[in-house]
Amino acid sequence: MQNSNTPLIKHIPRFLEYCEIEKGLSPVSTRNYDNFLRMFTGWLRAKKQERIKPHELTPEHIWDYRLYLSRKQDARGRYIKKTTQNYYLIALRNLLSYFADKDIQAIPTEKIKLAKLTDKDRAIKFLSFAQIEKLMSMPNTAAPQGLRDRAILEVFFSTGTRIAELTSLNIAQFDAKNLVSGRLKEQELSITGKGGRLRTIYFSERALLWLGKYIKTRKDLFPPLFINYRPNEDVNAHRLTPRSIERMVKRYANMAGLPVSATPHTLRHSFATDLLNQGADMRAVQELLGHKNIMTTQVYTHLTNPKLKEIHKKFHSGKT
Repeated sequence: MQNSNTPLIKHIPRFLEYCEIEKGLSPVSTRNYDNFLRMFTGWLRAKKQERIKPHELTPEHIWDYRLYLSRKQDARGRYIKKTTQNYYLIALRNLLSYFADKDIQAIPTEKIKLAKLTDKDRAIKFLSFAQIEKLMSMPNTAAPQGLRDRAILEVFFSTGTRIAELTSLNIAQFDAKNLVSGRLKEQELSITGKGGRLRTIYFSERALLWLGKYIKTRKDLFPPLFINYRPNEDVNAHRLTPRSIERMVKRYANMAGLPVSATPHTLRHSFATDLLNQGADMRAVQELLGHKNIMTTQVYTHLTNPKLKEIHKKFHSGKT
């Protein structure tokens, strides 16, 4: 039985169960917490503090860990972005909230201050429509794998899905017969996104066209919409993983010579930016992205500032 005398590290498996069962987080979110906390536990072990108990954790420990995050470099000598540093700190803050909920003595969550973000830190990367088109043209669509990759890129830009949402799609959710024949011109699906929130995603006619071409090459009976092509007897192993898709998008972005380091999330940003530049309402974009709070969607506002400036100049002369 775990209590205040149990080492902090030993509490983490139970905390992850708590996240999934009591807080209702998705398995993906729970895995993210696990990954973010691995940085903290690795730091504790490096400091020979792996036996530290929750009540022994001090503000000085937190300060030293923040310094560690701000100074840590990857293999290429790049520092961790402040936004990413905050993800690690938020995971630790949630662990402290768990201790409070379970009456395990520990420092309060407000002792963990997040890194202050500048406008540059908050800036999001997105692709212009011309860059999207160039990226789409990179897969070799003469091969089944290339058709799959083109379909993936089209679905990302058409729906604005997160990578975990895309990899969870199954063929049975579509009218496969009309999809393959090219007669399916519209498609909307209800999906469960981040935080267990339901939302509807919409597929463009072009995305459905490429999906149909890809599905037509499938001779298997595997349920996933997007599969890998490695021989494997395990049916579940055929579902394409998020990591595989990340590598695929990066490869095509490099082939296209794009100035932006494109990721699946870059395509989601590009989806939102394109909608706003075409005049979509911020609330509608919030719904399409599945954001719980409009403040999350408003990070895109500055991207439309040039248009706002034009509108102000055209319709507001400043004369009385």
